Amino acid sequence: MALFDLSRDELDAYRSASVAPEDFDAFWSKTLQEAREHDLDARFEPVDTGLSTVRVYDVTFAGFGGHPVKAWLTLPAGADGPLPLVVEFVGYGGGRGLPHEHLLWASTGRAHFIMDTRGQGSAWGGGGGTADPVGGAPSYPGFMTRGIDDPGHYYYRRVFTDAVRAVEAARSHPLTDASRTVAVGASQGGGISIAVGGLVGDLAAVAPDVPFLCDFPRAATLTDRHPYREIGLFLKTHRGRGEDALRTLSYFDGVHFASRGSAPALFSAALEDQTCPPSTVFAAFHAWGHEDKRIEVYEFNDHEGGGPYQEAVKLRWLRSYA
Repeated sequence: MALFDLSRDELDAYRSASVAPEDFDAFWSKTLQEAREHDLDARFEPVDTGLSTVRVYDVTFAGFGGHPVKAWLTLPAGADGPLPLVVEFVGYGGGRGLPHEHLLWASTGRAHFIMDTRGQGSAWGGGGGTADPVGGAPSYPGFMTRGIDDPGHYYYRRVFTDAVRAVEAARSHPLTDASRTVAVGASQGGGISIAVGGLVGDLAAVAPDVPFLCDFPRAATLTDRHPYREIGLFLKTHRGRGEDALRTLSYFDGVHFASRGSAPALFSAALEDQTCPPSTVFAAFHAWGHEDKRIEVYEFNDHEGGGPYQEAVKLRWLRSYA
């Protein structure tokens, strides 16, 4: 599809109209405080993968509610000192997959921690293995409207909390360097990395690619592609609940986490992206709180964004930070 969103000049000028709730910071402070009442209990079990250049650990840690969350930790073989740490979050419907699917970051000499996303991991890749034991009110099939009746019940409250705890779990391993921790991800993973960037104040850098979960008021009315379309389809049945739904979503909008970002950031956007429209990505980018930020733009790409080209950009960019 050709360009459907704002022009590049308009994107450079665009700012989101999304308004953060007055108790946004208090909500997240309380949420994380409650999560930390549970022992992190990060366990690292060695895995025989048949790979000779890396060591892989099957990780379990306590996320939201103390629920067990899975991850992989991959280290360069023979590493014996604290390593720069890349914590990665995955796209919508995916899971942590299999260890051999994730070799890029360890091959750069960094530690790589990839979090499973609770309740997902059945749509693509090598799958996942983390349940979401929390129920909720009626929702449209998918994850976008699970618990949308109340911010305290909303699905991404659990996921974003898991993600903060994932950073803590990754940093607890003796071969990772907490001072050189980077959060990365694409699509949903990019949105999660933005949330982590707003909730964890001492990251070395954040690199969200074509991020999801940003500028909900615009995204939900601009694109008819899933997953954002789940919101509209829910409201198509539950007429008159749009204002309440957007209030819940405002607690999880990447724009508001971005404004609290305190680390250098590298964003990417694709101008033909109908899944995560470029204006919603630019909304989070412009809101990002640290002055050291840049955005790579791919003019003729859809949601695949920069793909391997963006990976090459990140590899060069991260040399300055971790």
